[in-house]
Amino acid sequence: MSFTLAIVGRPNVGKSTLFNRLVGKRLALVDDQPGVTRDLREGDAKLFDLRFTVIDTAGLEEVTDDSLQGRMRRLTERAVEMADICLFLIDGRVGVTPSDEVFADILRKKNAHVILGVNKAEGRAGDAGAIEAWSLGLGEPVRLSAEHGEGLDDLYHILRPLAEGYAERAAADAPVVDVDVSEDEAAEEADPDAHKPTAKRPLQIAVIGRPNAGKSTLINKIINEDRLLTGPEAGITRDAISVRSDWLGTPIRIFDTAGMRKKARISDKLEKLSVADGLRAVRFAEVVVVLLDVEIPFEQQDLRIADFAETEGRAVVIAVNKWDLEDEKQGKLAELKEMFDRLLPQLRGAPLVTVSAKTGRGLDRLHAAILKAHDVWNRRITTARLNTWLGAMVEAHPPPAPGGRRIKLRYMTQVKTRPPGFVVMCSHPDDMPDSYRRYLINGLRDHFDMPGTPIRLTLRGQGDKNPFKDRKFHTPSRLRKHLGK
Repeated sequence: MSFTLAIVGRPNVGKSTLFNRLVGKRLALVDDQPGVTRDLREGDAKLFDLRFTVIDTAGLEEVTDDSLQGRMRRLTERAVEMADICLFLIDGRVGVTPSDEVFADILRKKNAHVILGVNKAEGRAGDAGAIEAWSLGLGEPVRLSAEHGEGLDDLYHILRPLAEGYAERAAADAPVVDVDVSEDEAAEEADPDAHKPTAKRPLQIAVIGRPNAGKSTLINKIINEDRLLTGPEAGITRDAISVRSDWLGTPIRIFDTAGMRKKARISDKLEKLSVADGLRAVRFAEVVVVLLDVEIPFEQQDLRIADFAETEGRAVVIAVNKWDLEDEKQGKLAELKEMFDRLLPQLRGAPLVTVSAKTGRGLDRLHAAILKAHDVWNRRITTARLNTWLGAMVEAHPPPAPGGRRIKLRYMTQVKTRPPGFVVMCSHPDDMPDSYRRYLINGLRDHFDMPGTPIRLTLRGQGDKNPFKDRKFHTPSRLRKHLGK
């Protein structure tokens, strides 16, 4: 019963609030000022027993030029054409405006199914707006309050018959699929490649960086579609927008995030919300692409962003954009690698890829680097191999002996992946210096081919295994006499 519903209307009529209500999460940024939403945001909506895709759009404005508002409007019009059903929202407290009349006429021409919603219509304050809405000629308006969840049952009763029609059509068009799985296929499902991306579990990628590094342009080129709003203005993207696509045969879900400036420069409430949304996208991601500008790479904010991704335990790929503008490519590449090794030692060995989001050059290398980083992030090493390696490492460079007591490393095992996590059982774990811990982590990277990925190493003491230690026993009186006590 899946269909697509696009929520459209003038700025500040409550589209993002209704979107958040339908998806059951605060995915879209919401603020009192108009024009917060700029890109298209998709979400999986639930309305009683209906399941569908909902699209939040930028506010429709009466501009058709190449300005930022004009580009936002074209993106919204594209969503209207893509969607099965449009929910056209007006503000019940303001009533019908001349802009509403213009857009109602556009929607009639672009989409067969348009539902008219009168938002902010709770109580008597919305009565006049609800009555006036009939004049738009889009049928009976449904009164809603996105803020308080009122009127959603009425919306359900309108959507239900339309949804059933789409479900019947989809069932008729669906190919016949044999669902039986052979024994060979069942065995393949249990193999170590279980982490490989599939249509149901696409590879989650977040693209982060400073404003105007070219994040939205890069994603548009990857998905081969002008889906995200781009332009020369810095800071166009506000929400962390996710887009599903197939990239060179790999199912992906890629997040575009707002540009992150230094905290001291952020005073606007909306920008703070945007940055918080981008940080949340990093936590959703499996691989984080840190996008740098070739003209000003590895600035302080770039280093903070890369360090944050590593701290969150994500696989990291460094991509240097606008490579088409660089004349001295060989010299610049050597300089970039030297800066990377010096400024981000915690990501030693992580892929560094040069790309041009504008021309698409280097995207095949970026794709290969992301897949390798994802594989390493999911790598599992057997306990036998780890302990053979640990013995060789200790023999080559024994641990220190603080206070004359030699620290003994007894055995090692991997306890998790995503990122790889290891536990070493040893004596006196609290006395182990950080330098020896780094020695072990760097050895893991080199020997087991795990460059760049965060590695978590925990040292744990085994304690005394004597079960009778510190236990008090009751001695019988006859025995005490015999012992002379």
